[in-house]
Amino acid sequence: MPNDNLKSYLHLHLIVFIWGFTAVLGKLISLTALDLVWYRMVFALFFVGLFLFFSKQGFKISTHHFFSFFISGIVIAAHWYTFYEAIKVSNISVTLACLSTGAFFTSLLEPIFFNRKIVLYEVILGIFVIVGIGVIFSVDTHYIKGILLALLSAFLSASFSIINGKFAKDNDPVQISFYELLGGVFFISIYILFVGGFTKEFFSISMPDLFWLIILASVCTAYAFSASVKVMKFLSPYTVMLTINLEPIYGIILAILIFENSEKMNPMFYLGALIILSTVLLNGYLKNQSKKN
Repeated sequence: MPNDNLKSYLHLHLIVFIWGFTAVLGKLISLTALDLVWYRMVFALFFVGLFLFFSKQGFKISTHHFFSFFISGIVIAAHWYTFYEAIKVSNISVTLACLSTGAFFTSLLEPIFFNRKIVLYEVILGIFVIVGIGVIFSVDTHYIKGILLALLSAFLSASFSIINGKFAKDNDPVQISFYELLGGVFFISIYILFVGGFTKEFFSISMPDLFWLIILASVCTAYAFSASVKVMKFLSPYTVMLTINLEPIYGIILAILIFENSEKMNPMFYLGALIILSTVLLNGYLKNQSKKN
């Protein structure tokens, strides 16, 4: 089991690095956030479905699990939509810095889902997270919409990490991913259909966008998403969420290297991001120490 835990932890870091690249892809792809998420989920559903078709797992699950996975797809779709919309209205650096508050939201949600008491130091550290967010808010007022969307995305990310943490204990991760993606595609399609979004222009995708969408759907979604559910068999939701908070570091570095000036922020932004990330890491250290004691 310790060996499985170490492998899962290293695997999770690879997944998080890949996720850091999804933010870059969100900026490279010219589609709107809603269109991008629909195509991402449709293509990913196709790749995961192919894997299930040629594997031993197959598609068969209980009716109860089908509806549970299907409905949880709404949370994932909403998380991805708010994530990419935040990038479109602000930038990658702002979005990823705010996304790192996911561990704080997890510390508040875990007691509800796992019936444990709220830990005092987590509440205190949560105040520091809020201070870090406040510093980021002070950077530039035209980023406020992006900050709010990214915070909502972080909350949704924490929610589905906990939900999948419970699912992964007794279910196949690829099957979970398939039916969650199916649920997300279904609900987004209903919304787009309702607003009349399925137009000729919707299905007219440029070759560069199509290329990046395939990379996003195959490597960054079908593989990374299923693999992230699998590692939850050996790692706690909090450990997963804590490691995911390295995504802003990977993503911001990649964004600065690729987009240069459009991603460079003033010193106050980096101070706020440092406060948030330091608080999250300290929270993880304290939690680890408390388990030893």
